[in-house]
Amino acid sequence: MLQTLPFTIESLHNAYQGDVKAQDIVEEVFRRIDTVNDPGIFIHLFEKQEVIAAANALGDFDPSKSLWGIPFVIKDNIDAVDHPTTAGCPAFAYEAKENAFVVQALLDAGAILIGKTNLDQFATGLVGVRSPFTPPKNSMDPEIVPGGSSGGSGVAVGHGLVTFSLGTDTAGSGRVPAALNNIIGLKPTLGALSNTGVVPACRTLDTVSIFALTVEDAYQAYSVAAKFDPEDSYARVVQTPPLAAPAPSFKIGIPNASTREFFGDTVQQASFLDSVDQLASFGAEIVEMDFTPFYEVAKMLYEGAWTAERYTVIEDLLKSDPEAIHPVTRGIIQSAENFTSADTFRGFYRLQDYKSKAQPLIDSVDMLCVPSIPTFYSIKDLEEDPVGPNSRYGTYTNFVNLMDMCGIAVPVKTRSDGRPGSVTLLAPAGQDVVTASLASKLHQNSAPTLGATDWMLPEVSYEKPAAGPSEIVIAAVGAHMSGLPLNGELTKLGARFLYSSKTSPDYKLYKLAGGPPFRPGLIQEEGGASIELEIWALPKSNFGAFIDNIPSPLGIGTVTLANGEEVKGFICESKGKVGAEDITKFGGWRAFLNSQ
Repeated sequence: MLQTLPFTIESLHNAYQGDVKAQDIVEEVFRRIDTVNDPGIFIHLFEKQEVIAAANALGDFDPSKSLWGIPFVIKDNIDAVDHPTTAGCPAFAYEAKENAFVVQALLDAGAILIGKTNLDQFATGLVGVRSPFTPPKNSMDPEIVPGGSSGGSGVAVGHGLVTFSLGTDTAGSGRVPAALNNIIGLKPTLGALSNTGVVPACRTLDTVSIFALTVEDAYQAYSVAAKFDPEDSYARVVQTPPLAAPAPSFKIGIPNASTREFFGDTVQQASFLDSVDQLASFGAEIVEMDFTPFYEVAKMLYEGAWTAERYTVIEDLLKSDPEAIHPVTRGIIQSAENFTSADTFRGFYRLQDYKSKAQPLIDSVDMLCVPSIPTFYSIKDLEEDPVGPNSRYGTYTNFVNLMDMCGIAVPVKTRSDGRPGSVTLLAPAGQDVVTASLASKLHQNSAPTLGATDWMLPEVSYEKPAAGPSEIVIAAVGAHMSGLPLNGELTKLGARFLYSSKTSPDYKLYKLAGGPPFRPGLIQEEGGASIELEIWALPKSNFGAFIDNIPSPLGIGTVTLANGEEVKGFICESKGKVGAEDITKFGGWRAFLNSQ
């Protein structure tokens, strides 16, 4: 029955392979919207017949289009042709003459746009109630704020009305609603998704974000939308390789005990620490760190330069009709009138000082794990204090775009009080597939139901990952393997883990003389054995920089795997055996280290 069909890409495409038509799904979307009966979700719900016409125009099911027949919604600061864009402010509204770049990419892949959702006005806020329109209700608990600024987009996915939605994220607007509605919130690398056709908040920090019920669906939508837009001067070329199992060993940085902040919510603290334990069970080395530099960066977002940047968007409206702007939003943005250009540059300098202190912490680990939100706030809390709870929701989100990081908020085990648990994985720009792959495993291990529905999380199995056309395969056999001292030489150049493997049974492994760092040498010779190694994919553009750091007697040559496949990998010249210890019997460098 369509009424119980989970709106995941896989289940919808399976239905389309039967006798279900795209028009049937559109009818079911509108039935669900009527059933939920929350007038605050949409600012502009399209006419059903308009959407049915778009569905019929798709023709017969075409599985080559990865989003064929998949319903989605967009935040109403993103353009949809021939429909108004309000940014949550009727006085600002204009009729869009064309689709936003990302919307068009999704439509070209077969997705079906249902409507435009409510938001904190001008995308300023993390609570979801700063709107002149009726605010949406949290899909899990109507007493709790829905999260913002992409509240309507988060709530729509939480209810299972659509498969995915677009939000935006400057300070956490693509992650806080995800945490509050028990869904995925993927905040991409800045520039990966075009901002053409998106009303800016802080143009230098904005990104379109994606909400979905599963990591796989969020990443699929991201992969489709991540096309380079030459008209967006902040656009970047990014790679979107397929999701894969995470590396067997990796380092995760978390706030240490003295700098974790939950504002007295011990249940949230327990939930976060349980998630950290899960990551450790996957092979993560947990590195506790002083998060003060990150908090200092976070405070900068609503000071000086970046408040002034928001001011540039609505300056004319502030001067001509200030009462048209939500009073809280107006108070925040209008403060920019007190700043001078000198204040702006002082802010830039201060930010750079803070970033220089935080960057070594980021460089010391593979990624960070933080609570998506430090605690929960109710509608009543916001009525009593419209600013404080909003600021506290940004504790673990505000610094991310200022630090040029990507991130993904992922549901974890339900808290002991029944509220949804969520953590966010963060990594340097370009590492979206790394955070998403680990998020998928964490989601699977936690196995919560999807959003506010009773749908169970589907099991995931990945095909054997392969290098893309712009990558080269590298077989790591020693200190460059995951979690070991030199792995950063790979990851900092954009390398990603593919899978673990073994050599053919005619290799010997030696512990080379010298160190630290201690290194093994792999030599193909008689009397050898199969040696464990890891297969990584490295961008071809960075291959020269990588091999430039490899010292004699090591080098890159051809390594034969147990299945007969030949790949590039670390090999050792025969002169490296001088003073070396034969450790072949251990079957691999990691096993040798563990024996010590």
